[in-house]
Amino acid sequence: MRTLKGVLGELAEHELVPEAWGGDTIVVEISALENIGVDDLLENLNLIAEVEDLKASAQGRASGVVLESHLDIGRGPVATVLVQQGTLSVGDPIVAGPSWGRVRALVSDTGEQVHDAGPSCPVQVLGMSDVAIAGDEFIVAPDERTARDVAGTREHYQRVATIGRDSSAGSGGGRLEDLFSQISTGEQATLNLILKADVNGSLEAVRESIKKLERDEVKVSFVHAGVGAITENDIQLAATSNSTVLGFNVRPDRKAREVADHEQVEIRNYEIIYKLLEDIESAMVGMLVPEFEEIVTGEAEVREIYRVPRIGAIAGCYVLNGKITRGSKVRFLREGVIIWKGEISSLRRFKDDVPEVASGYECGIGLSDFQDLKEGDIIETFDEKQIEIT
Repeated sequence: MRTLKGVLGELAEHELVPEAWGGDTIVVEISALENIGVDDLLENLNLIAEVEDLKASAQGRASGVVLESHLDIGRGPVATVLVQQGTLSVGDPIVAGPSWGRVRALVSDTGEQVHDAGPSCPVQVLGMSDVAIAGDEFIVAPDERTARDVAGTREHYQRVATIGRDSSAGSGGGRLEDLFSQISTGEQATLNLILKADVNGSLEAVRESIKKLERDEVKVSFVHAGVGAITENDIQLAATSNSTVLGFNVRPDRKAREVADHEQVEIRNYEIIYKLLEDIESAMVGMLVPEFEEIVTGEAEVREIYRVPRIGAIAGCYVLNGKITRGSKVRFLREGVIIWKGEISSLRRFKDDVPEVASGYECGIGLSDFQDLKEGDIIETFDEKQIEIT
């Protein structure tokens, strides 16, 4: 067990001599478990800031750093940021790495909504297009168009850099379904993957877990890994690099599915990490077992929301594809990310209860225990079919 004296000694080895030993490095003993030292830490931080004359201007457009981020059910992407310069206000166009948006709401560390936040203030930001990456710097842009353009450029260069790091991708590597034939040749096989997840934490966890499955016969090459829905660009990249697309808690949009069918790109969707790892590991030894294929049977877009007393929210929808059938499995998508799964509790055409509604018709859909409906959301019904991998 490490002692305080031992820690002080390690600091001194790095030329950080503690004040107690005659140096000028302030050391505060602190324990989160015993709740001691927090006040001393804050006092010393204030003292150093005063002595060093550390100041930040509250004037001008805000900038700072993303501390953490996640996808919140009902609120969408949420980024916790620390403002370091300027003042961040509701309505500001903002860029953080490849993510952008207009600040829809600011929530303080006490859970209260605020209109603005100045230097040294941590706040939750709602309104981002995607889940930002912890550690990314953020800045308020002159306007929304500039924010979108800057984020798009950053995303492009990140994608190019990712491909550059994995130089083996697309040059000798293959898809998950091709591993058996590659392994059978006796030569080292390379599995090319495009990985998309709902949050950065999940993305890194899945990525590191897959890398640990590598063996002498099979190596893994991540052509691209990112947070957010599976897009048409992901499918096109998979087609050109001979990759399999893995989605963890995210789904492809309709256009992405159409391109995947045309280009014969394999998309595998997972919500449980051990099932994903089981499939990858089985494929790596050439023993991929039969799996269930999800077949989308209907897709409807939420156009209006109605509030009905004693019933709750009803989604006024337009059926885009297939047919919506009562009793089918259903998932609720917002910007390509699964935020709810369950059943359709009611299906109506005007005032009549109906068993199904075909493409091109409007209908009212009530969901069993989900009320956070928004215009533009997608309600997707699907069946599962067991398929044999050969």
